[in-house]
Amino acid sequence: MNDLDTGMKTRREVLGDEHVDRAAANAGSFGKPWQEFITRYAWGGAWSRPGIDRRMRSAVTLTALISMRAENEIGMHVRAALRNGLTVEEITEIFIHTAVYAGVPASNSAFAVARKVLEDEGALPPATD
Repeated sequence: MNDLDTGMKTRREVLGDEHVDRAAANAGSFGKPWQEFITRYAWGGAWSRPGIDRRMRSAVTLTALISMRAENEIGMHVRAALRNGLTVEEITEIFIHTAVYAGVPASNSAFAVARKVLEDEGALPPATD
């Protein structure tokens, strides 16, 4: 299996078929090379390496995304973290711990994104406030 095949397998396992199919369908001719690049190198390379499991990769990824305030990616990777076995409590602690190093505003924004995703996924009761 080459890196592109490995990447597609890993990407589907982590993000789900629906997300991957939607990304491919929306890529068009402009985005197709980008989708192939991230599938080959992010998913077939970094995410498929030995040494740490997917739970740990999700934790590291969330920390990096919070630090960069990459809100669009945070939502996707909160879903991935749940798929990879992180609990809501662990995700919460990752966000709190990251605030110390990346700043409260970055984690505050991430909490807002994560809350919506966790509600949508049925991992939290709907907000009442």
